[in-house]
Amino acid sequence: MNNWIDNQKNLMLFSGRAHPELAQQVADELGVEVTPQTARDFANGEIFVRFEESVRGSDAFVLQSAPYPVNQWVMETLIMIDALKRGSAKRITAILPFYPYARQDKKHRGREPISARLIADLFKTAGADRIITVDLHTDQIQGFFDGPVDHMHAQTMLADYVREHYGTDNMVVVSPDAGRVKVGEKWADALDGAPLAFVHKTRDPNVANQVKSNRVVGDVAGRTCVLIDDMIDTGGTIAGAVGVLKEAGAKDVIIATTHGVFSEPATERLANCGAREVIATNTLPIPAEKHFPTLTVLPIAPLLARTIREVFENGSVTSLFNGNA
Repeated sequence: MNNWIDNQKNLMLFSGRAHPELAQQVADELGVEVTPQTARDFANGEIFVRFEESVRGSDAFVLQSAPYPVNQWVMETLIMIDALKRGSAKRITAILPFYPYARQDKKHRGREPISARLIADLFKTAGADRIITVDLHTDQIQGFFDGPVDHMHAQTMLADYVREHYGTDNMVVVSPDAGRVKVGEKWADALDGAPLAFVHKTRDPNVANQVKSNRVVGDVAGRTCVLIDDMIDTGGTIAGAVGVLKEAGAKDVIIATTHGVFSEPATERLANCGAREVIATNTLPIPAEKHFPTLTVLPIAPLLARTIREVFENGSVTSLFNGNA
C-alpha cells in the first residue's frame, strides 16, 4: 500500500468526452484526479486536444468508451494517445470498456474487412502500449493487438447480483445462441451449477441487426431463466429470445448484459419484452431517456480501478479473477 501512495504522483488518468462520468467514478475509486484538458471540435468536425499539465514520465491511462457516434470517439482517443506520446509519457494504457468494432472480428464473406484488427493497429500506431477492455465480443480480439491486453470480465459482478436478488434454486442459464454456450457454462458454474440452455437463431448476413429466434434447446419450463449476452444493441435478438423462452414455459426471464449499447428501438423492445429485469453495467453511458422501469445499471468503475492499480504496480491482473482469467 505504501508503494501505491509513494508512486501515485506518476499515475495520470485522462478522460475522453464520451463517458466522463465513468472516468470520474474510476478516479474516485483510485483517489486521483482526472487530468484537466482542453478538447473541442472544429467547424469541419476535426478534433483538438491539449492536456493542461505536463505528462512527461507519467504512467498514463486514457479512458474512453465508444457510444454513438463511435467513429468520433475512436478518433478522439487516438489523438489523445498521440498527444501523450509526443508529451513524453513513459507508458500509455488505453482503457476501452467497450471495444469499438468488436463485432467485425472475422470475414464472413469475401471482400470484407476485419475492422476489430484495424482498430488494434490504429491504437498501436498512435502510441498505446497496453489495452484494458471489458468482455470482448470474442476472445480472439486479444491477439489483434501487438502488446499486452487485459481482458476483464463483468460476469462475477453480474452473477453476484443475480444470486443476491433471485437465489439459484430452479434457475437455468440461457445463451442467446449456440456460439455463446462456452460463456454460458461459466455463468452456470458461477450460479452454483445451474443447468444450461440456448436459443437457436438464424441471421441474414446481408441485413444488419436482424436475427430470428427459433426455438429453445434445453429445459426451461417452470424455471427462472438468466438470459445472458455480452452486448445489447437494438434489442431484437434478446427480445425475441425472451418471447421464445416464455412460449417454452419459462416462469421468469432475467436479462444480464455487460454493454448496454441500446440503439433505438432497444429501450422500447426491452421495456415491453416481458423480462422481469434487465441488468447492465455502465461500460457505456446510458442516458436518462434510455432508462426504463425494469433496468438496473451496475457500476464497472471498481473493476476498472482495481485493474489500473494492478497494472500501475506491475501486479497480477489475473488475481482479480482468482486465477481463472
